[in-house]
Amino acid sequence: MREVVLVLPGKRAFFAGLLVASLPAGTLAAEPDMEAGRALFVGATPACAICHTLNDAQSSGAIGPKLDEIKPDAARVETAIRNGIGQMPAYTTLSDKEIETLAAYVAKATGAQP
Repeated sequence: MREVVLVLPGKRAFFAGLLVASLPAGTLAAEPDMEAGRALFVGATPACAICHTLNDAQSSGAIGPKLDEIKPDAARVETAIRNGIGQMPAYTTLSDKEIETLAAYVAKATGAQP
């Protein structure tokens, strides 16, 4: 469970705390960092944009699948980045955080189901 600290006077803090405590788990999950994900998509070595089409990144690769069509979820993208798939190499130089950011970006940009 994530701790949320609210700085509100008196009763407002109490009621805001109750509101946050009543939210379902995962409701406060951070949105993907779209700018950082986009930068990784076009700037990783080799760049994902060379092979993959992704409208949000304004890329039109011709080798890999068109990501806007297959709408991969973040777990699928993360597995492909870590292990490689088909002609796609594993991205061993990216940190865990970069892989998670990139995978979340692709999923969000394509409108994949969570």
